[in-house]
Amino acid sequence: MAHPAETEAVRPDQQPSLRRVMGPGLLLLFVVGDVLGTGIYALTGTVAAEVGGVVWLPFLIAFLVALITAFSYLELVTKYPQAAGAALYTHKAFGVHFLTFLVAFAVMSSGITSASTAARAFSANAAEVFGLDLGEGIGITLIGLGFMGLVALVNLRGVGESVKANVVLTCVELSGLLIVMGVGLWALGVGDGDFSRVTEFDTGDSSVVAGVVAATGLAFFAMVGFEDSVNMAEECKQPRRIFPRVLLAGLLLTGLIYVLVSISAIALVPADRLSEGETPLLQVVEAGAPGFPLGLFGVITMFAVANTALINMLMASRLVYGLSREGVLPSLLGRVHARRRTPVPAILFTTALAFGLVTFVGAVPALGGTTALLLLCVFTVVNVAVLVLRRDTVDEDHFRTPTVLPVVGALACGFLATPLAGRPAEQYRIAGILLGIGVVLWMVTVFVNRTRGRETGRLDAGRLGD
Repeated sequence: MAHPAETEAVRPDQQPSLRRVMGPGLLLLFVVGDVLGTGIYALTGTVAAEVGGVVWLPFLIAFLVALITAFSYLELVTKYPQAAGAALYTHKAFGVHFLTFLVAFAVMSSGITSASTAARAFSANAAEVFGLDLGEGIGITLIGLGFMGLVALVNLRGVGESVKANVVLTCVELSGLLIVMGVGLWALGVGDGDFSRVTEFDTGDSSVVAGVVAATGLAFFAMVGFEDSVNMAEECKQPRRIFPRVLLAGLLLTGLIYVLVSISAIALVPADRLSEGETPLLQVVEAGAPGFPLGLFGVITMFAVANTALINMLMASRLVYGLSREGVLPSLLGRVHARRRTPVPAILFTTALAFGLVTFVGAVPALGGTTALLLLCVFTVVNVAVLVLRRDTVDEDHFRTPTVLPVVGALACGFLATPLAGRPAEQYRIAGILLGIGVVLWMVTVFVNRTRGRETGRLDAGRLGD
Protein backbone atom coordinates (compact mmCIF):
# COMPACT_ATOMS: atom_id res chain seq x y z
CA MET A 1 0.00 0.00 0.00
CA ALA A 2 1.42 3.41 -0.91
CA HIS A 3 2.34 5.91 1.73
CA PRO A 4 -0.41 8.59 2.04
CA ALA A 5 2.08 11.40 1.45
CA GLU A 6 3.06 9.84 -1.85
CA THR A 7 -0.49 9.54 -3.18
CA GLU A 8 -1.82 12.87 -1.98
CA ALA A 9 -3.62 14.67 -4.80
CA VAL A 10 -2.56 18.16 -5.76
CA ARG A 11 -5.40 20.65 -5.85
CA PRO A 12 -5.36 23.10 -8.77
CA ASP A 13 -4.92 26.08 -6.44
CA GLN A 14 -1.92 24.57 -4.69
CA GLN A 15 1.72 24.00 -5.53
CA PRO A 16 2.59 20.29 -5.39
CA SER A 17 4.42 19.12 -2.29
CA LEU A 18 7.84 17.51 -2.29
CA ARG A 19 7.95 13.75 -2.85
CA ARG A 20 8.66 11.54 0.19
CA VAL A 21 11.19 9.03 -1.13
CA MET A 22 13.85 8.78 1.60
CA GLY A 23 13.67 5.85 3.99
CA PRO A 24 16.16 5.03 6.79
CA GLY A 25 18.80 3.59 4.43
CA LEU A 26 18.90 6.54 2.05
CA LEU A 27 18.79 9.01 4.93
CA LEU A 28 21.72 7.27 6.65
CA LEU A 29 23.80 7.40 3.49
CA PHE A 30 22.82 11.06 3.06
CA VAL A 31 24.09 11.88 6.58
CA VAL A 32 27.28 9.83 6.23
CA GLY A 33 27.98 11.16 2.76
CA ASP A 34 27.42 14.76 3.88
CA VAL A 35 29.73 14.57 6.89
CA LEU A 36 32.45 12.63 5.10
CA GLY A 37 34.04 14.18 2.06
CA THR A 38 36.20 17.23 1.46
CA GLY A 39 36.98 17.76 5.14
CA ILE A 40 38.60 14.44 6.00
CA TYR A 41 40.37 14.19 2.65
CA ALA A 42 41.88 17.68 2.92
CA LEU A 43 42.08 18.74 6.58
CA THR A 44 44.04 15.94 8.22
CA GLY A 45 47.38 17.55 7.41
CA THR A 46 46.24 21.02 8.48
CA VAL A 47 45.08 19.71 11.85
CA ALA A 48 48.34 17.79 12.28
CA ALA A 49 50.25 21.04 11.79
CA GLU A 50 48.47 22.48 14.85
CA VAL A 51 48.81 19.60 17.33
CA GLY A 52 51.34 17.11 15.98
CA GLY A 53 50.76 13.39 16.49
CA VAL A 54 47.50 13.72 18.44
CA VAL A 55 45.76 14.70 15.22
CA TRP A 56 42.89 12.39 16.21
CA LEU A 57 42.08 14.43 19.36
CA PRO A 58 40.66 17.57 17.66
CA PHE A 59 38.53 15.36 15.42
CA LEU A 60 37.22 13.56 18.50
CA ILE A 61 36.40 16.82 20.32
CA ALA A 62 34.75 18.26 17.20
CA PHE A 63 32.69 15.07 16.93
CA LEU A 64 31.50 15.41 20.55
CA VAL A 65 30.49 19.06 20.01
CA ALA A 66 28.66 18.10 16.83
CA LEU A 67 26.95 15.18 18.58
CA ILE A 68 25.66 17.42 21.38
CA THR A 69 24.27 19.88 18.84
CA ALA A 70 22.74 17.00 16.87
CA PHE A 71 20.56 16.18 19.90
CA SER A 72 19.12 19.70 19.71
CA TYR A 73 18.44 19.27 16.00
CA LEU A 74 16.73 15.95 16.72
CA GLU A 75 14.29 17.50 19.17
CA LEU A 76 13.45 20.27 16.73
CA VAL A 77 13.19 18.23 13.53
CA THR A 78 10.89 15.66 15.16
CA LYS A 79 8.84 18.48 16.65
CA TYR A 80 8.67 20.47 13.40
CA PRO A 81 9.38 18.02 10.53
CA GLN A 82 9.46 20.61 7.74
CA ALA A 83 12.05 22.04 5.38
CA ALA A 84 14.25 25.07 6.27
CA GLY A 85 15.79 23.67 9.47
CA ALA A 86 17.62 26.27 11.54
CA ALA A 87 15.74 29.16 9.94
CA LEU A 88 12.39 27.71 10.99
CA TYR A 89 13.60 27.02 14.53
CA THR A 90 15.03 30.52 14.84
CA HIS A 91 11.79 32.15 13.71
CA LYS A 92 9.62 30.01 15.96
CA ALA A 93 11.86 30.70 18.97
CA PHE A 94 12.51 34.43 18.56
CA GLY A 95 10.02 35.71 15.98
CA VAL A 96 12.50 38.22 14.54
CA HIS A 97 12.44 38.15 10.76
CA PHE A 98 15.82 39.82 10.37
CA LEU A 99 17.50 37.22 12.60
CA THR A 100 15.68 34.43 10.76
CA PHE A 101 16.91 35.69 7.43
CA LEU A 102 20.52 36.02 8.64
CA VAL A 103 20.52 32.47 10.00
CA ALA A 104 19.02 31.15 6.77
CA PHE A 105 21.49 33.13 4.68
CA ALA A 106 24.42 31.90 6.77
CA VAL A 107 23.35 28.27 6.31
CA MET A 108 22.68 28.68 2.60
CA SER A 109 25.96 30.55 2.05
CA SER A 110 27.93 27.86 3.86
CA GLY A 111 26.40 25.19 1.63
CA ILE A 112 26.89 27.04 -1.63
CA THR A 113 30.40 28.19 -0.70
CA SER A 114 31.39 24.69 0.34
CA ALA A 115 30.02 23.25 -2.90
CA SER A 116 31.80 25.90 -4.96
CA THR A 117 35.08 25.18 -3.20
CA ALA A 118 34.50 21.48 -3.84
CA ALA A 119 34.03 22.28 -7.53
CA ARG A 120 37.37 24.05 -7.64
CA ALA A 121 38.98 21.14 -5.77
CA PHE A 122 37.39 18.70 -8.23
CA SER A 123 38.89 20.69 -11.11
CA ALA A 124 42.36 20.71 -9.58
CA ASN A 125 42.23 16.97 -8.85
CA ALA A 126 40.96 16.24 -12.35
CA ALA A 127 43.84 18.21 -13.83
CA GLU A 128 46.32 16.25 -11.71
CA VAL A 129 44.80 12.79 -12.30
CA PHE A 130 44.51 13.21 -16.07
CA GLY A 131 47.73 15.19 -16.47
CA LEU A 132 46.04 18.33 -17.78
CA ASP A 133 48.25 21.42 -17.81
CA LEU A 134 45.54 23.96 -17.02
CA GLY A 135 47.33 26.10 -14.48
CA GLU A 136 45.12 28.08 -12.11
CA GLY A 137 43.25 30.10 -14.73
CA ILE A 138 40.36 29.69 -17.13
CA GLY A 139 40.77 25.93 -17.59
CA ILE A 140 40.22 25.12 -13.91
CA THR A 141 37.28 27.54 -13.83
CA LEU A 142 35.61 25.98 -16.88
CA ILE A 143 35.89 22.47 -15.44
CA GLY A 144 34.45 23.76 -12.18
CA LEU A 145 31.51 25.37 -13.97
CA GLY A 146 30.87 22.22 -15.98
CA PHE A 147 30.97 20.18 -12.79
CA MET A 148 28.48 22.49 -11.06
CA GLY A 149 26.24 22.28 -14.11
CA LEU A 150 26.25 18.48 -13.85
CA VAL A 151 25.39 18.68 -10.15
CA ALA A 152 22.44 20.95 -11.03
CA LEU A 153 21.17 18.46 -13.63
CA VAL A 154 21.24 15.62 -11.09
CA ASN A 155 19.42 17.87 -8.61
CA LEU A 156 16.80 18.81 -11.23
CA ARG A 157 16.11 15.17 -12.03
CA GLY A 158 14.62 14.72 -8.57
CA VAL A 159 15.52 13.96 -4.99
CA GLY A 160 15.24 10.25 -5.71
CA GLU A 161 17.93 10.49 -8.40
CA SER A 162 19.99 12.85 -6.23
CA VAL A 163 20.04 10.58 -3.20
CA LYS A 164 20.74 7.55 -5.39
CA ALA A 165 23.74 9.39 -6.82
CA ASN A 166 24.64 10.16 -3.23
CA VAL A 167 24.53 6.42 -2.46
CA VAL A 168 27.08 5.70 -5.20
CA LEU A 169 29.35 8.62 -4.31
CA THR A 170 29.18 7.84 -0.58
CA CYS A 171 30.20 4.24 -1.22
CA VAL A 172 33.12 5.43 -3.34
CA GLU A 173 34.36 7.94 -0.76
CA LEU A 174 33.93 5.35 2.01
CA SER A 175 36.07 2.97 -0.02
CA GLY A 176 38.86 5.54 -0.05
CA LEU A 177 38.76 5.91 3.72
CA LEU A 178 38.60 2.12 4.14
CA ILE A 179 41.75 1.91 2.03
CA VAL A 180 43.50 4.34 4.38
CA MET A 181 42.35 2.39 7.46
CA GLY A 182 43.34 -0.90 5.80
CA VAL A 183 46.78 0.46 5.03
CA GLY A 184 47.07 1.51 8.68
CA LEU A 185 46.07 -1.95 9.94
CA TRP A 186 48.55 -3.55 7.56
CA ALA A 187 51.30 -1.27 8.84
CA LEU A 188 50.38 -2.18 12.41
CA GLY A 189 50.55 -5.89 11.56
CA VAL A 190 53.93 -5.82 9.81
CA GLY A 191 55.46 -3.18 12.05
CA ASP A 192 55.99 -0.52 9.36
CA GLY A 193 54.06 2.26 11.09
CA ASP A 194 55.08 4.22 14.18
CA PHE A 195 51.96 4.24 16.34
CA SER A 196 53.83 5.88 19.22
CA ARG A 197 53.28 9.21 17.41
CA VAL A 198 49.56 9.20 18.28
CA THR A 199 50.36 10.48 21.79
CA GLU A 200 52.85 13.17 20.79
CA PHE A 201 51.86 16.83 21.16
CA ASP A 202 53.54 19.47 19.02
CA THR A 203 51.72 22.79 19.21
CA GLY A 204 54.70 24.97 18.36
CA ASP A 205 54.72 28.26 20.27
CA SER A 206 51.17 27.76 21.53
CA SER A 207 50.18 26.00 24.73
CA VAL A 208 48.74 22.50 24.48
CA VAL A 209 45.24 23.76 25.28
CA ALA A 210 45.43 26.62 22.77
CA GLY A 211 46.78 24.32 20.08
CA VAL A 212 44.07 21.72 20.60
CA VAL A 213 41.32 24.37 20.64
CA ALA A 214 42.62 25.95 17.41
CA ALA A 215 42.86 22.53 15.77
CA THR A 216 39.34 21.67 16.92
CA GLY A 217 38.07 24.80 15.20
CA LEU A 218 39.62 23.50 11.98
CA ALA A 219 38.46 19.93 12.48
CA PHE A 220 34.89 21.09 13.07
CA PHE A 221 34.63 21.89 9.38
CA ALA A 222 35.00 18.15 8.75
CA MET A 223 32.14 17.33 11.14
CA VAL A 224 29.51 19.66 9.73
CA GLY A 225 26.94 18.34 7.31
CA PHE A 226 24.62 16.43 9.60
CA GLU A 227 22.47 19.56 9.92
CA ASP A 228 21.73 19.43 6.19
CA SER A 229 19.57 16.37 6.70
CA VAL A 230 16.86 18.32 8.56
CA ASN A 231 16.22 20.30 5.37
CA MET A 232 15.20 17.00 3.76
CA ALA A 233 12.48 16.32 6.37
CA GLU A 234 9.63 16.85 3.90
CA GLU A 235 11.14 14.26 1.55
CA CYS A 236 11.56 11.57 4.25
CA LYS A 237 9.11 8.83 5.09
CA GLN A 238 7.94 9.05 8.72
CA PRO A 239 10.59 11.63 9.76
CA ARG A 240 9.55 11.69 13.42
CA ARG A 241 10.25 7.99 13.72
CA ILE A 242 13.40 7.51 11.67
CA PHE A 243 15.39 10.71 12.27
CA PRO A 244 16.72 10.06 15.82
CA ARG A 245 18.27 6.66 15.25
CA VAL A 246 19.48 7.42 11.73
CA LEU A 247 21.16 10.75 12.55
CA LEU A 248 22.88 9.41 15.68
CA ALA A 249 24.02 6.26 13.87
CA GLY A 250 25.42 8.35 11.02
CA LEU A 251 27.35 10.63 13.35
CA LEU A 252 28.76 7.76 15.40
CA LEU A 253 29.90 6.00 12.24
CA THR A 254 31.59 9.07 10.77
CA GLY A 255 33.21 9.98 14.10
CA LEU A 256 34.73 6.50 14.35
CA ILE A 257 35.99 6.68 10.76
CA TYR A 258 37.60 10.07 11.36
CA VAL A 259 39.49 8.89 14.45
CA LEU A 260 40.71 5.68 12.76
CA VAL A 261 41.77 7.49 9.58
CA SER A 262 43.67 10.16 11.50
CA ILE A 263 45.44 7.51 13.63
CA SER A 264 46.43 5.58 10.50
CA ALA A 265 47.65 8.76 8.84
CA ILE A 266 49.91 9.89 11.66
CA ALA A 267 51.29 6.38 12.20
CA LEU A 268 52.51 6.23 8.59
CA VAL A 269 53.46 9.85 7.90
CA PRO A 270 55.05 12.24 10.46
CA ALA A 271 53.06 15.37 11.27
CA ASP A 272 55.51 17.74 9.58
CA ARG A 273 55.27 15.81 6.30
CA LEU A 274 51.52 15.21 6.60
CA SER A 275 50.92 18.96 6.76
CA GLU A 276 52.71 19.57 3.44
CA GLY A 277 50.60 19.93 0.30
CA GLU A 278 46.87 19.51 -0.25
CA THR A 279 46.65 15.70 -0.51
CA PRO A 280 47.54 14.32 2.95
CA LEU A 281 45.73 10.99 2.55
CA LEU A 282 47.45 10.40 -0.78
CA GLN A 283 50.75 10.64 1.11
CA VAL A 284 49.47 8.06 3.59
CA VAL A 285 48.58 5.56 0.88
CA GLU A 286 51.87 6.19 -0.89
CA ALA A 287 53.84 5.58 2.33
CA GLY A 288 51.91 2.54 3.53
CA ALA A 289 51.18 0.85 0.18
CA PRO A 290 53.68 2.01 -2.45
CA GLY A 291 52.28 -0.46 -4.98
CA PHE A 292 48.75 0.89 -4.79
CA PRO A 293 47.72 2.82 -7.94
CA LEU A 294 47.76 6.40 -6.72
CA GLY A 295 45.79 7.57 -9.74
CA LEU A 296 42.88 5.42 -8.59
CA PHE A 297 43.00 6.99 -5.15
CA GLY A 298 43.03 10.42 -6.82
CA VAL A 299 39.83 9.51 -8.67
CA ILE A 300 38.26 8.37 -5.39
CA THR A 301 39.15 11.75 -3.92
CA MET A 302 37.40 13.43 -6.85
CA PHE A 303 34.24 11.41 -6.17
CA ALA A 304 34.39 12.33 -2.48
CA VAL A 305 34.59 16.02 -3.37
CA ALA A 306 31.73 15.57 -5.87
CA ASN A 307 29.55 14.09 -3.15
CA THR A 308 30.17 17.10 -0.92
CA ALA A 309 29.07 19.42 -3.72
CA LEU A 310 25.94 17.42 -4.57
CA ILE A 311 24.66 17.24 -1.00
CA ASN A 312 25.38 20.89 -0.25
CA MET A 313 23.55 22.05 -3.38
CA LEU A 314 20.67 19.72 -2.57
CA MET A 315 20.44 21.28 0.90
CA ALA A 316 20.78 24.88 -0.30
CA SER A 317 18.03 24.56 -2.91
CA ARG A 318 15.61 23.00 -0.39
CA LEU A 319 16.37 25.76 2.09
CA VAL A 320 15.59 28.43 -0.50
CA TYR A 321 12.39 26.56 -1.41
CA GLY A 322 11.26 26.42 2.22
CA LEU A 323 11.96 30.09 2.85
CA SER A 324 10.09 31.09 -0.30
CA ARG A 325 7.03 29.07 0.66
CA GLU A 326 7.14 30.91 3.98
CA GLY A 327 7.21 34.36 2.36
CA VAL A 328 10.80 35.20 3.30
CA LEU A 329 12.01 35.01 -0.30
CA PRO A 330 10.06 35.77 -3.53
CA SER A 331 7.29 33.26 -4.27
CA LEU A 332 8.88 32.30 -7.60
CA LEU A 333 11.60 30.41 -5.70
CA GLY A 334 8.99 28.23 -4.00
CA ARG A 335 7.53 26.72 -7.14
CA VAL A 336 7.78 22.98 -7.70
CA HIS A 337 7.91 21.14 -11.03
CA ALA A 338 4.54 19.41 -11.44
CA ARG A 339 6.01 16.13 -12.71
CA ARG A 340 9.48 15.96 -11.18
CA ARG A 341 8.30 17.47 -7.88
CA THR A 342 11.61 19.32 -7.53
CA PRO A 343 12.02 23.03 -6.66
CA VAL A 344 13.36 24.07 -10.07
CA PRO A 345 13.64 27.87 -9.54
CA ALA A 346 15.41 27.35 -6.19
CA ILE A 347 17.87 24.94 -7.83
CA LEU A 348 18.60 27.40 -10.65
CA PHE A 349 19.00 30.28 -8.18
CA THR A 350 21.50 28.44 -5.94
CA THR A 351 23.38 27.13 -8.97
CA ALA A 352 23.71 30.68 -10.32
CA LEU A 353 25.23 31.78 -7.03
CA ALA A 354 27.64 28.85 -7.14
CA PHE A 355 28.63 29.76 -10.70
CA GLY A 356 29.46 33.25 -9.50
CA LEU A 357 31.63 31.95 -6.66
CA VAL A 358 33.48 29.50 -8.91
CA THR A 359 34.11 32.19 -11.52
CA PHE A 360 34.96 35.22 -9.42
CA VAL A 361 36.13 33.92 -6.04
CA GLY A 362 37.84 30.61 -6.70
CA ALA A 363 39.71 28.80 -3.97
CA VAL A 364 39.97 30.97 -0.85
CA PRO A 365 42.41 29.52 1.75
CA ALA A 366 40.30 30.54 4.73
CA LEU A 367 37.00 29.46 3.17
CA GLY A 368 36.72 26.22 5.12
CA GLY A 369 37.31 28.01 8.40
CA THR A 370 34.77 30.68 7.49
CA THR A 371 32.18 28.02 6.68
CA ALA A 372 32.76 26.43 10.08
CA LEU A 373 32.56 29.86 11.73
CA LEU A 374 29.18 30.61 10.17
CA LEU A 375 27.77 27.23 11.11
CA LEU A 376 29.09 27.44 14.68
CA CYS A 377 27.15 30.70 15.04
CA VAL A 378 24.05 28.97 13.65
CA PHE A 379 24.52 26.02 16.00
CA THR A 380 24.73 28.38 18.95
CA VAL A 381 21.37 29.89 17.99
CA VAL A 382 19.80 26.43 17.47
CA ASN A 383 20.98 25.20 20.88
CA VAL A 384 19.38 28.24 22.51
CA ALA A 385 16.23 27.88 20.38
CA VAL A 386 15.56 24.35 21.58
CA LEU A 387 15.36 25.64 25.16
CA VAL A 388 13.13 28.58 24.23
CA LEU A 389 10.76 26.33 22.26
CA ARG A 390 10.14 24.02 25.21
CA ARG A 391 7.16 26.30 25.93
CA ASP A 392 5.68 25.49 22.50
CA THR A 393 3.85 22.18 22.69
CA VAL A 394 2.74 20.04 19.74
CA ASP A 395 0.20 17.24 19.56
CA GLU A 396 2.56 14.62 18.12
CA ASP A 397 5.17 12.75 20.17
CA HIS A 398 8.71 13.88 19.47
CA PHE A 399 12.29 13.36 20.61
CA ARG A 400 13.34 15.32 23.73
CA THR A 401 16.99 15.92 24.51
CA PRO A 402 18.27 16.25 28.11
CA THR A 403 18.30 19.96 29.02
CA VAL A 404 22.00 19.98 29.87
CA LEU A 405 23.02 19.10 26.29
CA PRO A 406 21.75 22.24 24.51
CA VAL A 407 23.24 24.35 27.31
CA VAL A 408 26.66 22.74 26.85
CA GLY A 409 26.23 22.87 23.08
CA ALA A 410 25.47 26.60 23.05
CA LEU A 411 28.51 27.36 25.23
CA ALA A 412 30.87 25.12 23.24
CA CYS A 413 29.76 26.33 19.80
CA GLY A 414 29.74 29.95 20.94
CA PHE A 415 33.28 29.64 22.28
CA LEU A 416 34.63 27.96 19.13
CA ALA A 417 33.18 30.84 17.09
CA THR A 418 35.14 33.49 19.03
CA PRO A 419 38.73 34.70 18.54
CA LEU A 420 39.56 32.91 21.81
CA ALA A 421 39.49 29.69 19.77
CA GLY A 422 42.44 30.93 17.70
CA ARG A 423 40.50 31.94 14.62
CA PRO A 424 42.38 34.33 12.31
CA ALA A 425 40.86 37.73 11.58
CA GLU A 426 40.53 36.84 7.89
CA GLN A 427 37.71 34.42 8.64
CA TYR A 428 35.71 37.14 10.40
CA ARG A 429 36.26 39.53 7.50
CA ILE A 430 34.97 36.97 4.98
CA ALA A 431 31.99 36.14 7.20
CA GLY A 432 31.24 39.85 7.61
CA ILE A 433 31.21 40.36 3.85
CA LEU A 434 28.89 37.37 3.35
CA LEU A 435 26.47 38.56 6.02
CA GLY A 436 26.65 42.08 4.58
CA ILE A 437 25.45 40.65 1.26
CA GLY A 438 22.69 38.95 3.21
CA VAL A 439 21.56 42.24 4.70
CA VAL A 440 21.32 43.78 1.24
CA LEU A 441 19.27 40.83 -0.03
CA TRP A 442 16.98 41.08 2.98
CA MET A 443 16.28 44.74 2.23
CA VAL A 444 15.57 43.92 -1.42
CA THR A 445 13.23 41.08 -0.38
CA VAL A 446 11.26 43.35 1.97
CA PHE A 447 10.91 45.97 -0.77
CA VAL A 448 9.73 43.42 -3.38
CA ASN A 449 7.22 41.91 -0.96
CA ARG A 450 5.81 45.32 -0.09
CA THR A 451 5.40 46.32 -3.73
CA ARG A 452 3.43 43.11 -4.29
CA GLY A 453 1.34 43.57 -1.16
CA ARG A 454 2.88 40.53 0.46
CA GLU A 455 3.82 40.33 4.14
CA THR A 456 7.43 39.31 4.75
CA GLY A 457 8.20 36.37 6.98
CA ARG A 458 4.68 35.55 8.13
CA LEU A 459 4.49 31.98 9.45
CA ASP A 460 0.99 30.92 8.49
CA ALA A 461 0.19 27.70 10.40
CA GLY A 462 3.80 27.60 11.51
CA ARG A 463 4.96 25.50 8.58
CA LEU A 464 7.58 25.84 5.89
CA GLY A 465 6.78 24.08 2.65
CA ASP A 466 3.05 23.47 3.18
